[in-house]
Amino acid sequence: MMAIVEVKQLTRKFKVLRGALGKNASITAVNNVSFSIEKGETLGLVGESGCGKSTTGKMLLNLLAPTSGEIVFEGQSISGLSESKFKPFRRNIQIVFQDPYSSLNPRMTIFDLLRRPLKIFKITSSKQEEQELIQSTLSQVGLKPEHTTRYPHEFSGGQRQRVAVARAILTSPRFVVLDEPTSALDVSVQAQIMNLLLDLKTRLGLTYLFISHDLSVIKFISNRIAVMYLGYIVEVAKTREMFANKLHPYTRLLFQSIPVPNPSIKMEYKIDTGELPSLLRPPKGCPFATRCPRKMPRCEQQKPVLKDVGDGHLVSCFLYE
Repeated sequence: MMAIVEVKQLTRKFKVLRGALGKNASITAVNNVSFSIEKGETLGLVGESGCGKSTTGKMLLNLLAPTSGEIVFEGQSISGLSESKFKPFRRNIQIVFQDPYSSLNPRMTIFDLLRRPLKIFKITSSKQEEQELIQSTLSQVGLKPEHTTRYPHEFSGGQRQRVAVARAILTSPRFVVLDEPTSALDVSVQAQIMNLLLDLKTRLGLTYLFISHDLSVIKFISNRIAVMYLGYIVEVAKTREMFANKLHPYTRLLFQSIPVPNPSIKMEYKIDTGELPSLLRPPKGCPFATRCPRKMPRCEQQKPVLKDVGDGHLVSCFLYE
């Protein structure tokens, strides 16, 4: 299979003010991240809040410029492009944000919201064609033609997210970043949106990067999973392999937090959760060394690199050298 997206040693730093005197400092939100996504697959990107998942997704869409590294889409490098040069790619790379209410303009009707990308990319040549495409796209996501005259505040959260999905697929993209698209929704609505995304992926031949901290959702939709911690990718594997054979100590900590749907069973944490280190003072060696129950002396001084331990299962840990 051909990789539709390749990320090579991607890094993003942010300038911040530090201390009472406001001295200049920087934090590294994404640190030397590399991965690829094959055409037609869904890569689930998981990790705790603040680990750099959304920052990575935004860099793939040129919403944030990488500090260093390269992003390759369908064989062409797209990192560091100006907005005018990136425009031909933007039609094929779309995003669905976490909160549909804040990502939809409250002053525009649904028709006007969906009409805008059609005009920007000059997809339709007449008003009739424009209207037919908008109505057929709304039908694909489970909405009706009469919904085009309404405003975002007149919809439920699930309906608003359907509008956001419609806007994302309207330009016939080949790759879509889904940035926690179900975390702001009720559980019953989450299931509906997940089934919709799977259906659209099959019918339209889409490729997804699915960003989430909900492992049950990730298990349902992903073909492979990449685990991110403090800006680093620490483990990558096929979904079934990841759930059956978790290798990195952080992955084990993350997966043991999955709630058991049985009130009589008390959850036990075999690994001390501890506190996340500050990005202003990151660990010198392995990023997980300050919380790892199996750390060795070298873990505090050296950074492990991602290595294949078999069948495409990658892990960044000295325990598996």
